[in-house]
Amino acid sequence: MSEGTMQRPAQVDQRDERDRRAKRLHRVLVGAAAVPVMLIAAGCSSDSGSEDAGAKSSGSPEAAASASASPTVQAAAYKSLPEPCGVLSKKTLGEMVPKASKSGKEGTSDDTSTRGSCSWSSLDNNGVKGSQFRWLNISLLRFESDTSRGSGEDQAQAYYEKQVQDAQSSEGAKNAKSQPLSGTGDAATTVTYDLKKKEGSFKQQTVVTRVENVVVSLDYNGAGLAGEKTPSAATLTKLAEKAAKEAVASVSSANGEGSGGGTGSGSGTSPSPSKSASKSPSQSPEQSESKSASPTKSAAKKS
Repeated sequence: MSEGTMQRPAQVDQRDERDRRAKRLHRVLVGAAAVPVMLIAAGCSSDSGSEDAGAKSSGSPEAAASASASPTVQAAAYKSLPEPCGVLSKKTLGEMVPKASKSGKEGTSDDTSTRGSCSWSSLDNNGVKGSQFRWLNISLLRFESDTSRGSGEDQAQAYYEKQVQDAQSSEGAKNAKSQPLSGTGDAATTVTYDLKKKEGSFKQQTVVTRVENVVVSLDYNGAGLAGEKTPSAATLTKLAEKAAKEAVASVSSANGEGSGGGTGSGSGTSPSPSKSASKSPSQSPEQSESKSASPTKSAAKKS
């Protein structure tokens, strides 16, 4: 075989080897180019997922505002109180405390739109026959609605129940009786009892009434002093209950509802509450301040 014939197969083998190498190189390059494409696609998918998660976690502004909104409570029905010494008519005062000053003694209050009280003391001196003593006190307490304490009506109901319990458990009370009173506000209870003092035998009547977000407490007692006979409990109770209804009507009138039976100045139409009306009247009620002065002491001095 000639030398030229032997070289041709070798050349063919070399060409085939080059072709195989070229094909392998092409496959490597193609595979390398595909890797970035896959990485980019995966990155886009990951970013999209994180954005969706972020959108879900953050929520819309409206949803966030709704979630953070403060709880609400029903607004109180009554925004003011009548002048406490004017809730009863002159006729009623003449029947209950005939010898008292018709203007009464107003109790101190740091906010007259949420609390007030007035008292009257009457001593009818009959000389050697003795004296008839009468004492009347009216207290009004108005509650504002508050998100932490609840609606004004609910607060008033709780205070009303406490006032009734306090009257029923008064120190020294004898023959205590209580009964609901209809036709007076949204809830009313009359508590009666006897109270023996060195000055005489006292007949005590307490009428507690709630009308909307206001509580009216009326205390009325009487005694026969220095030999005078003890007054009739039934008569005193009837007068106290009549006065309680009149006081409730005055509260409604002061807030533009109906007409009050008293002669006070409470006759506005939904006046604005004072700046201090937002204070909780239940924290430091002055309702008991006028009660702290013992009516028996006044009777003793005047007798």
